[in-house]
Amino acid sequence: MQDERILKKDLFGEVWLLGNGEQRRVRRDTRNARWWLAWLARYLMRREAGALAALTGLDGVPQIQELDRYTLERSYLPGVPMFEGRPADAKYFRAASRLLRKLHTACVTHNDLAKEPNVLVRDDGSPAFIDFQLAAYSPRRGRLFRIAAREDIRHLLKHKRSYRPDLLTHRELAILAAPSLPSRLWMATVKPVYIFITRSVFGWSDREGAADRGRTD
Repeated sequence: MQDERILKKDLFGEVWLLGNGEQRRVRRDTRNARWWLAWLARYLMRREAGALAALTGLDGVPQIQELDRYTLERSYLPGVPMFEGRPADAKYFRAASRLLRKLHTACVTHNDLAKEPNVLVRDDGSPAFIDFQLAAYSPRRGRLFRIAAREDIRHLLKHKRSYRPDLLTHRELAILAAPSLPSRLWMATVKPVYIFITRSVFGWSDREGAADRGRTD
């Protein structure tokens, strides 16, 4: 009998873990999305599929297994989120940086690496990125792509600062100290409203599972 376990349920539908052992996979199902957000849930699912298709064969990211109008199934990557794995090896952060460069070389930005649950420490100690719901495939690599790619780098460096601040280079410290203009505008205007609505109205938390270090940036 196939095991099924729900991993996440929100306004955009459900995420399920299916199967056993090496046959495990993850399904994003938009059929239970709220009716007024169903179109957006399906749009984001298609964007996720497009980004993952551009990363086909890349180790460290999920691989598409099945896609239809309402559901997306991808491979399961065994591991634990950063807040559980607490990576301390310099090799981990070098490998994570290389993996992110490969994403950007493939014209993909993740756009949600600020959340620790989206960055895994795999069973072999290597990094992986999951949850590409907000990812974008931008083959023209325009200005918005470059801004988003830099924010991906900055968010990954924030995790490095949390676990191994002694490894940060002068260049990395400079990147951390200079968020992009869209990021600064988001922090000053949109994010306070977003946090109020998601936490007070919907009961969500952007930092769900992450260790509380007193930072909001």
